[in-house]
Amino acid sequence: MTELHESAGTGPGDAHFAVFTDHADAAAVARSLARPGTRTLTHASGRPWMVGHWHDDEVVTANVGGAAVAVVGCCPIDTDALRRRAARLRDLAELDALARSLPGSFHLVGALDGRIRVQGTASGLRLVFHAEIDGVRVAATRADTLAAVLGLDPDVERLAVRLMWPAPYPLSETSLWPAVTAVPPQDAVVVTADGRTARHTRWWTPPEPVRPLAEAAPLIRTALQEAVGARTRQGGVVSCDLSGGLDSTSVCFLADRSPAHVVASTWPGRDPADTDLHWAEQAMSHLPDVKHVVWDADASPLVYEDLLGIDDLLDEPTIGVMDRARVLHHLPGLSARGSRLHLTGIGGDHVAWCSEAYYHRLARTRPLFALRQLRGFRALWQWPFAGTARALADSRPYGKWLADAADDLRGPLPHSVATGLGWGMAPRLFDWVTPDAGRMARRALLAAAATASPLHPDRGLHSDLEQIRSSTRVIRQWDRMAARVGLPMASPFLDDRVIEAFLAVRPSERVTPWAYKPVLSAAMRGIVPDLCLRRATKATASMDASNGLREHRADLLALWEGSRLEALGLVDGAELRRLAQRPASPGLSDAILYSTIAAEVWLRGLTRGTRVPHP
Repeated sequence: MTELHESAGTGPGDAHFAVFTDHADAAAVARSLARPGTRTLTHASGRPWMVGHWHDDEVVTANVGGAAVAVVGCCPIDTDALRRRAARLRDLAELDALARSLPGSFHLVGALDGRIRVQGTASGLRLVFHAEIDGVRVAATRADTLAAVLGLDPDVERLAVRLMWPAPYPLSETSLWPAVTAVPPQDAVVVTADGRTARHTRWWTPPEPVRPLAEAAPLIRTALQEAVGARTRQGGVVSCDLSGGLDSTSVCFLADRSPAHVVASTWPGRDPADTDLHWAEQAMSHLPDVKHVVWDADASPLVYEDLLGIDDLLDEPTIGVMDRARVLHHLPGLSARGSRLHLTGIGGDHVAWCSEAYYHRLARTRPLFALRQLRGFRALWQWPFAGTARALADSRPYGKWLADAADDLRGPLPHSVATGLGWGMAPRLFDWVTPDAGRMARRALLAAAATASPLHPDRGLHSDLEQIRSSTRVIRQWDRMAARVGLPMASPFLDDRVIEAFLAVRPSERVTPWAYKPVLSAAMRGIVPDLCLRRATKATASMDASNGLREHRADLLALWEGSRLEALGLVDGAELRRLAQRPASPGLSDAILYSTIAAEVWLRGLTRGTRVPHP
C-alpha cells in the first residue's frame, strides 16, 4: 500500500475520505476527487482505494495480497495485529467481528479482491454515505463530499423535515440530498468490484438489557478504562472537562490513572445556584497531580453567540450551532497549556441513565414493581396521574405513532409524561413555518410511517438508541470544529463498547427515581471517591440560554434578514424577525427555535462545493 499524496499540515481529529473499488472506472472518479493536500491509499493494483484527509496518528493500515484493512480514528490496534487480520480475511463479512471487538471510535474500511466494505460506529458518531458518480458507487464519510462532486442542491422537502422539533427517526438520519444514501449506523456498505452495486449489511445489534447491575458494573468500568486509555496511552498532556458531575469526574479520574499528564477544566455557570465549581473542587482535592484551570464564568460565551460567523459545518444542520462558541471558547487556552486532546463527559447522560419508557413494558411484565417506581417518577417529574395512565395504556406501534404525529404537527407541545413513556417526543412545527413546509413535512412523515420500524421493539431501548444517535450527530460537528481550532475533542462515553456495556444493564436497575445514575456510580466505586459519587444534581445553564436570547437578539434579527429559508418558502421571515425583537416571547425558552436556526445557519454556511437550493 502506497501513499500518492501527502497532506501538508493536516491536523488530527478531522479525518474524512472517500473509498473506491479496484476498477478502472472508479479510479477515474477518484482522480477527480483528488485535490492539492489530499492523501491517497491504493489497492494492490495501484488504483486509488481511499482519498481524503487524515493525520498519521489516526490511521492504521494493512495490505496482504488482495486484502486490505484500514482503521481510521481512535483505536489501539497496531499494524502487526491488523496485518494478521488482513492475512486471514476470506470474506468481508468477517470484519463484523473485528468491528465488534475493538475499543475506541473509528471507521473500519476493508477491501478484498476489488470489493470494498465501509462502516462507521454504532453510536452514529462516525457516519458513512454513498452515491453513484459517473456510473460507479462511491462511499464517503461525509454526504457533502459526494453532493459537491455531483453538483447537487440540498432537497427542499428534506430541509422542511429538519424544521420539525424534533425530526423523528428515521427522517433525522437521511441525507439532505436524495441521491446521497446514508448508511444506518448499525450497517456497513459493501460495493461490488465493478462499483455497480451496493448493499447494506448489518454488523451491530444492541445487547438485550438483561444483565444485573452487580455483574455489569465491572464490565462498564473496564469498557470506560479502555476508552479513556485508548486516548491517553501515548502520554503527553491531555485536558478533561471537570464540571463536578459524575460523567466528567469519572473521565478525569480515569485519565489521572494513565501515562498522560492531566489538565482539568472547569467552567462555572453564571447562575448563583450553580454548584459545579464546588463539586469540581471536591474532586480536585483527590487529584494532587492534576492541574486545575477555572475559567471566568462571566467571560464564557452565551447560547446563540456568533451564529453569523459559523463557517465550519458539516453535511447537515444540527442544533449544536447554538452552543458552538461555548464549546470552543476554552480550547485555545487548554492547547496553550500543552494539551494535545480534550476529553469530555458528553454522552454520560445518554448511557449512564436511560429512558423511563422501559416502564411501559415493565408495567406489563412486573406490574407491582413498575407501579412503585412510577409513583416515584410522577413525583420527580411532576407527571399527572391521568397523563401517566394514558401513556401506559398507549400501545400504538411505531409506524402508527409516526402517522398520528403527522396529523398533529401544529398542536401544543406534548406533556413530558407522553414523551417519557412513549416512543419519544412527538414532532411539532411552529407558527413561523409556512403551510407549504408543513405539507412537505407531513408528507415525509406519512411516507416514513408506512415502512418505518423502531430501532428496537422495546420503546425504552428505542428511545435510548435514538437519543444516543441524535446527540452524536451534534458531537460529530463539534469534533470537527474543535479539530479546526487546533485541539481535538473525544467523548469516551460514546464509544461503542462503552455504550454496549451500559445498554446491557437491566433497566429496572439503570433508571430509578430513587438514585441518580446508579450504574455509573457502581462502576466507578473505588476509582472516583465516594464523596464525588454522591452528587445527585446537574447544572442546566438555563440562565445562559435566556441571557443569550436577550443579548444576541441583534444577531438573530440579522439572521432572518435575507433568510435563505424564507427565500425557499419554508418560513415566514416577518414572524421570525418579530420574535427576534421580543426574546421574552412565551415558548422561546423551550428551545423551539433551535431547529429553525440550525437550518438557516447551515444554509448560510454551505461550502462553495454545494449550492443553495432554488425555490
